Amino acid sequence: MPSYDSLINAFITLFVTIDPIGNAPLFLGLTVGLSAAARRSIAIRGSIISFGILTLFAITGMAILDAIGITMSAFRIAGGLLLFVTAFEMIYGQRQERREETTNVAVSEHIANLAVFPLAIPLIAGPGAISATILLASELSADPASNSYATTAALVGIIAILMLFTAVVLIAAEALDKYIGVTGKLVLTRLLGVLLAALSVQYIADGVMAFSMS
Repeated sequence: MPSYDSLINAFITLFVTIDPIGNAPLFLGLTVGLSAAARRSIAIRGSIISFGILTLFAITGMAILDAIGITMSAFRIAGGLLLFVTAFEMIYGQRQERREETTNVAVSEHIANLAVFPLAIPLIAGPGAISATILLASELSADPASNSYATTAALVGIIAILMLFTAVVLIAAEALDKYIGVTGKLVLTRLLGVLLAALSVQYIADGVMAFSMS
């Protein structure tokens, strides 16, 4: 099994990139006018679809990279840069605006498939979450003391817990939005953005170091 610190790092990284609390108000906008039962159905379906997407990359991510000739060092740098952009947008409030634009377009064009787009892709299992999943799968499997199957199972378990939490948050989005308030969401988003920025810089540094040693 991976170390406790590695599992905590994986959980925090995925929690920040998936950002279930930040998605709650967007989910409300997506499902305005729908019944509570319809909202619950969309939240559960979107979370299940996202779990399938992230699990696929947790299991096959490295195989996909190897098949197209991309080294883990290169992907670690690219993934770190992508996560840093996400963190930058979170800190300066641009991520929510971009997500709202994506949501508005999706509602008008794909009203019958809200659980798939834009809820599952790109709001929950977006590029940042996919990149983080592949990076974490590589890092956890690199530990010589860990069994590959146990490592993959641990990562899939973390994804499952986060998707369950995401579904609960989305179902309770209306009450949560009133409880946290605008100020609370702004503070939480920026704190998570700073944390994600530090993690992304660490990914980039690890990738550059691996390149220099190869």
